[in-house]
Parts: sequence; structure tokens; C-alpha cells
Amino acid sequence: MPEGDTVWNTARVLHRALAGVRLTGSDFRVPQLAATDLAGWTVRESASRGKHLLLRLAAPETDEHRTLHSHLRMEGAWRAYAPDERWSARPAHLIRVVLRSATAVAVGYHLHELALVPTAEEHTLVGHLGPDLLGPDWDVDEAVRRLAAHPDTTIGEALLDQRNLAGVGNLYKCEVLFLRGISPWTPVGAVPDLAGTVTLAQKLLAANRGRWTQSTTGSLHRGRTSYVYGRRAQPCRRCGTAIRKEELGERVTYWCPVCQPDHPATRPG
Repeated sequence: MPEGDTVWNTARVLHRALAGVRLTGSDFRVPQLAATDLAGWTVRESASRGKHLLLRLAAPETDEHRTLHSHLRMEGAWRAYAPDERWSARPAHLIRVVLRSATAVAVGYHLHELALVPTAEEHTLVGHLGPDLLGPDWDVDEAVRRLAAHPDTTIGEALLDQRNLAGVGNLYKCEVLFLRGISPWTPVGAVPDLAGTVTLAQKLLAANRGRWTQSTTGSLHRGRTSYVYGRRAQPCRRCGTAIRKEELGERVTYWCPVCQPDHPATRPG
């Protein structure tokens, strides 16, 4: 699932394949960019901002800079191939953009919010995001300030709001709250240590940088990588109680009803 660490890893793959390389061609398969031609442009860098991916480009023989922005959401992916390699990651009808160079080809599948903007205007696309858990702007105090500004919101929903902190997805939300012993339905204002909660989230994402198997337990073996996420009806690794799964806001959540007791103000349905 594309969460902050997955997007960070993807940005590194594209950076290794394309940074400093001049593009020989591009193929955009979305209406708003169908006529765009990036041949001759040089890829300056590939970077992530929360769950957003930013490819920064320089025009040939001018000082013009643009950023190709994409959001992976649930299904999106980028892959880098050798020039003569078969594109095998996804079906061809899911391709949204192809960037070609003499040494590599980058293919974007099922991308969302694909846009090309002047690099100086990146803020119009990602400026609303909170501190990036894997970025140089990570700031625990600012993340806590943003969370605390909405004390009646459930902590489960607040952690997923990218305006509070950028990079946490449903997996890390569930796992962090389990490890902290907090019910997902607890109001933000009743969480005893918001700084400790977001600090743990940052540590978990950082621990998974550079690898594609996401683990919060320390194990990389199949079926042992999470405490509660994806484990409905399986025994809690701490107390043996069956893990529960239920909707919270627009997403489902997993939790242990014993290790994460309900807060008196709210109870799941």
C-alpha cells in the first residue's frame, strides 16, 4: 500500500534512474497533458512529499524549471526499466505517463492528480500538507499543534489527515495506535501524549525506508509484519483477543478491544 515510506522509496528509484539525465521523449496518456513534450528536458531530482511524488525538471538552454507532480493514492505506481526491457508491472491500459532517456524508461501506472507546474509553484499542490514524517521539514511540535487544533476529531481520522502530518496511511495509523494502547475512536483532545504518538509514527516509517516490505513488528516474514492491520479475527499478539475490524470515517480500522480500550466519550458501533 502506498504510504509515505513507499513513496519515499519510489522517489529514490526514479532518482537513481533519471537524475541528471536528459529525456529523449515523453508520452502522457491523460487529457490535460496529452500534448506535452518533455524531450530535451533534464531531470534534476526526484523527491517525495508525504504521499506526493515530485519530479523536478530543467528546460534545455533556459533557466525554466518545472515539476511533474503525481499522487499514488491506493493503486498508483512508478517503475523504472532498462530501455529494451519489457514493461511488465501492470497492464498497458493503466499507463498514464512514460518518460524515456538513453539509459532508462520510467513508467507511471494508475497515477492520480498528474500535473506539470513551474517548480516555484509546487506549493499550490503540496503547500497544504503538514510536516513530512520522512522529510527535512519534520517537526514534532508543528504536527502536534495541527492535531490539537481539532480536539473533537477521533485520533484515527486525525492521523490520516495529511494536513496534520504527511505520510501516515491506514497501516501505520492502526499499528501506531495499537502500540500506544489508544482506541482509534479516542478524541484527539483525550490522547495523553500526542508528541509520543507522532514520534512513534515517524520512527516506524523511517525504519521501513529502503525496503518494500513494510513491517512494524520487526519481522519480515509473511503474516508476521503487523500487530493488528489486516488481521481481523486473528489473535492479538499481546493478549490473544480476536482483532476487530470496523469502519472509521471513510476507512476501515483494525484494533484490539482489550489492548486499546474504548475511551468513555466514544464507542464503536
